[in-house]
Formats: sequence, C-alpha cells, structure tokens
Amino acid sequence: MTSAPLVIIRGNSASGKSTVARRVQREQPRDAVAVIGQDHVRREMLWAHEAPDSHTPGLIATMARYCLGVGRITVVEGIFGREWYGDMFSRLLREHPGPSLVYYLDVSLAETQRRHAGKPIADLVTDAELASWYRVHDVLGAPGEVVFGEDMSEDAMVARILADLARLRAGAEDGGQRAGSGAVIRE
Repeated sequence: MTSAPLVIIRGNSASGKSTVARRVQREQPRDAVAVIGQDHVRREMLWAHEAPDSHTPGLIATMARYCLGVGRITVVEGIFGREWYGDMFSRLLREHPGPSLVYYLDVSLAETQRRHAGKPIADLVTDAELASWYRVHDVLGAPGEVVFGEDMSEDAMVARILADLARLRAGAEDGGQRAGSGAVIRE
C-alpha cells in the first residue's frame, strides 16, 4: 500500500492558499483529505504570535504525520516563512515515505494588498502590517516545487493540484510513486 500524499501550499497573505486547499479537499471524497492551516493552528489552537521559538511548527508537523499515518491526503497550507518553517518542511519531506507535492503561490505585494482589501479582516490588519509579513519569492527549493504566478486563476491552480494528485494515484496503481513535474516552474 502506498503512503498518502503530502501536499504543501505556501504563499503570502491573500495569495489564495486557504481557498485552494479547501477546494481541493471538497473535490475529493469525504474523509480523504485533511487540511492543516497555519492560521488556524497558530491563531486559534495555540493563540500565539509568530516567533522563532513558537510551538506552531512542531504541532503542524505532528498533525501532518498523524493524518498521513491514517491514510489521509494531507494538505498543509500557510505563509510558512522559510526562515522559521524551512527545517520543519525539510524534515517532513525527507521522512515522509509517500509522495509529496509542493506549491508556492507567488503574488506581488501590490496584488496581496489589493486582495487583502476585500477580506473580512481588512479593517483589522493595516497595509503596513501586511507588508511586514510579505516575503519575496520565498520558495523552499524542494524537488518538484511548482510556482504559481499571480495571473494563474484559482480554478487553474485547483485543477493542476487535482491533476497532480490523480497522477500520483495512477502511479500508485502501477506500483510506483510518481511526483509532480520534478522542476520548479512558473505557471
């Protein structure tokens, strides 16, 4: 039996990570996909600020390992700045016996601010605060990492991830574990 896929979706605030992750989950059979969101874990479960000594990376990694261990496709989504989460993802990717898909939603600061203005928390988070979180092209550099540009539609991103998952399933049925394209590309 092939291990469940690990799917990592990273990007700046308002890049579409959470929406894409939830849509991927909803396109699969119920009980097939677990979505672990950085915002939910950090803000709701731990009620913590982002900091180098945060418990967030450890809890997210533990949750991901558990969900993968019970056979769920596991989507981990969030900003996940490489400086604080890079080691966690390196370990998860190295230790995971199954296939992994890594995506980075690369959105400019101007587009991030434009999208953020339409969110329910827009009045609570200033443009200056949003800019302080912003990371320029903060890719992990993981093998096969796919970079989606800001011009790529939400529908196209969801379709690509679902197609990649279908390829993994087809590979598992053939006895292999096919991954994504194997190269960092701009979609």
